[in-house]
Amino acid sequence: MGDLFLVRHGETAWSRTGRHTGLTDVPLTEHGREEARQLVPLIRSHRIGAAFSSPLQRARETAELIGLHEVRADADLKEWDYGGYEGVTTVEIHRERPDWFLFTDGVAPGPPEHPGETPEQVGERADRMLAKVDAAHANTEGCVVLVAHGHFLRVLTARRLGLPPSAGALFQLATGALCRLGTEHGRHVIAGWNIRPGS
Repeated sequence: MGDLFLVRHGETAWSRTGRHTGLTDVPLTEHGREEARQLVPLIRSHRIGAAFSSPLQRARETAELIGLHEVRADADLKEWDYGGYEGVTTVEIHRERPDWFLFTDGVAPGPPEHPGETPEQVGERADRMLAKVDAAHANTEGCVVLVAHGHFLRVLTARRLGLPPSAGALFQLATGALCRLGTEHGRHVIAGWNIRPGS
């Protein structure tokens, strides 16, 4: 089975200020675009068999800027639906809930169009996406690339390693970073994390 590459989209104005950015479709900043462009040599050094992207513009533009072609948009790659915490920072949430932790507590309910997701619901989406990754590996040669969002990719990593969704808390993921999940002796492993040129 080929490697799985995870790319978190480049910086946005909301990610720069720590606002929870779930389904709000904010664009990349110019710095975020530059973060994406810097990944081009890392991506070009591998044979890509299939590529998927979140349909949100910050991920789609990142995929384009890193030179991926024939990218399939997939709604399962959207960021965590933060519900009532959309656009709110962790510092602000802690003023009312000092012990709140996203990966175990989930989010406050939001409006009908984005009611919020539990960690388990995000884990279910990650499992569906990993099934699509496995199908792509079975039908193509080369690596599979997913371009998506920080919290979602952290949960997906946990699920790939056989861990519960809450274990996504263990994998800090920077904007504009590349991660590589591979195998060793038939088991899924992290082969590289938060990779950037020169790192």
